[in-house]
Amino acid sequence: MQVQQLHPWPSTAREAEAVQDRLRPRVELSGPDSFALVAGLDVHYHGSGGDGLTAAVVVMDAGTLDVVEQVTVDGVAAFPYVPGLFAFRELPALVEALERLTVTPDLLVCDGHGLAHPRGFGLACHLGVLTGLPALGVGKTPFVGAYEPPAARRGSWTPIVHGGAVVGRALRTRDGVKPVYVSQGHRVSLETVTAQVLRLTPRYRLPEPIRRADHLARHPAP
Repeated sequence: MQVQQLHPWPSTAREAEAVQDRLRPRVELSGPDSFALVAGLDVHYHGSGGDGLTAAVVVMDAGTLDVVEQVTVDGVAAFPYVPGLFAFRELPALVEALERLTVTPDLLVCDGHGLAHPRGFGLACHLGVLTGLPALGVGKTPFVGAYEPPAARRGSWTPIVHGGAVVGRALRTRDGVKPVYVSQGHRVSLETVTAQVLRLTPRYRLPEPIRRADHLARHPAP
């Protein structure tokens, strides 16, 4: 699939923030609500310095959750660790992995955040804008904003509020299990984000595409 080259990869925090500021207005917060192919994206860090990484993309049939295609890319973190700019460490490898796909997914399910980000432009937003595809973020831990714990039943949620605006939801995907923290990335509504994450979590806390991508990144096929 093709990914737009909308900017060079930054080398400083100021350059990275400028990229986020320039691309943020391109984020769309509505779009389709059904998808045939969904892709999970994750990155695993390794090596003695912790900067080696493997990026993985797993494309699945949204109805059956069968794997359609999967790709891994080995690399090195492309940016230092700076809060709010973490996506720039992973983006080059994730983009390369997406470009190696022979199919184009209809939805990107990112291990990370979208609008629920200090600058309102997390990994899911960035990948959505670069690809033009609907994208959503699923965080294992909260990043920004305040929320009340959702009720214990699967499907319960509460809003995440940051700067006076709703930027995501704390969503219970399993009865009595710690929630996940979901947010819009690009071309999806928050209702669609919630519905898709629940649809993609038939057995576990995390969506199946992210689980598969995490496993692939940790154990790449020879």
